[in-house]
Amino acid sequence: MRISTKGRYALRMMIDLAEHDDGSFIALRDIALRQEISKKYLEQIIPILNRSDILQASRGVQGGYRLARRPEQYTVGEILRLSEGTLSPVACVDRDPAECPRSGECATLPIWQGLNKVVNDYLDSITLQDILDREQNSGSYVI
Repeated sequence: MRISTKGRYALRMMIDLAEHDDGSFIALRDIALRQEISKKYLEQIIPILNRSDILQASRGVQGGYRLARRPEQYTVGEILRLSEGTLSPVACVDRDPAECPRSGECATLPIWQGLNKVVNDYLDSITLQDILDREQNSGSYVI
């Protein structure tokens, strides 16, 4: 499993929004500058996150984006699944039960299911607030 640039940038954008959350909307260009990510690339990520209602958007001069919930209510797993589509190591564990004609006698299926559970449980255990707290305590947090 490999997290794509889209997933990493979506997470960085959400961390930036959490870090600079003062109730106002944050311009995409400001996020792009702070994160050193192309604004055009972020414009491709925004619709993915907007469809899931995890962001609030405002148009106009004072427009931009802000979190729809508090930072402790977002998990890294949620953000990555939205941007990546799935975190499964293999396609057969995308659904439960596995939709594979060999699943009944597949010796490796439990391995993939276990890996999938460990990855998802780990990423779902980290919130945006956890990242902000870690960054504040250590001085930096790089993704």
